[in-house]
Amino acid sequence: MNLNKKQTNIIIGIALLICFMPFISPAFALIMGIILSLLGVKNDKINKYTSFSLKASIVLLGFGMNLSLVINASITGFYNTAISVLFVLFWGYVLAKILKVDSKTATLISVGTAICGGSAIAAISPVINAKHHQTSFALIVVFVLNAIALIIFPIVGHYFHLNQVTFGNWAAIAIHDTSSVVGAGATYGAKSLEVATTVKLIRALWIIPLSIFIALLQQDKASDKPKVPWFIGLFILSILIANFFTAYASFFTYLNWIGKRGMVLALFLIGSSMSYSAMKDAGLRSFLMGILLWLLIGVSSFIVLYNQI
Repeated sequence: MNLNKKQTNIIIGIALLICFMPFISPAFALIMGIILSLLGVKNDKINKYTSFSLKASIVLLGFGMNLSLVINASITGFYNTAISVLFVLFWGYVLAKILKVDSKTATLISVGTAICGGSAIAAISPVINAKHHQTSFALIVVFVLNAIALIIFPIVGHYFHLNQVTFGNWAAIAIHDTSSVVGAGATYGAKSLEVATTVKLIRALWIIPLSIFIALLQQDKASDKPKVPWFIGLFILSILIANFFTAYASFFTYLNWIGKRGMVLALFLIGSSMSYSAMKDAGLRSFLMGILLWLLIGVSSFIVLYNQI
């Protein structure tokens, strides 16, 4: 598109405002950014705020996490979550080597599949200094599979006559994004929603140790000091504050809303830096890795949980 600087800034400004609309999803914002970028409607100056918006959003999202639900969760739920996270990370590493997928893209796809989709990718991306196109492509893979899971999981659950507790555990372990886990659980039943939400919260908290672990691996060779992700510490602090100072619950809800909208904004910024060359470099192998990894955790967790009925 042949637009002057003023016209470009107006369009981008409108897009940024749209990101704060409650009906705009993270996936839609990412796609909107990619489309505008591929059409040549971009402002490189705003991309420098991407990392900060990601980190700030992660911190604010902590105000919406119910720590008491996680603490009161069953030992079985924690055990299943721990095994599933380690299982996905291991096979993500193996598949990345076999398919020769870019290491940072592979890491983001793996953590997105293992923990909580877009939020995990957003948290790990600045820790490993991933480029915008690597983050964007990992998000695309996860969002596409996430949408498919939201549709087919309830169908599979009803076909095999899964009880609500089993389905809730399966959805929480094998569906990427929290919103889709909640959606699938709610579709299946009230008890399924309760179990899925609780187990998913446990799974989401894996962002904390995993971010710190990866940060220790990503050492600054110049100073030989690990790059500690400060925002993860603030994320933990926001969770603790929200759960100990319950008198300010309404205010914390507002902060959490800002975090959610900030995440949508950050994903738009990530998408707006996408290019044809970056998409070509990512290739079909990254998609194949994401699909295989998702099938592995989906099928294996189903078999284990089904046999426990």
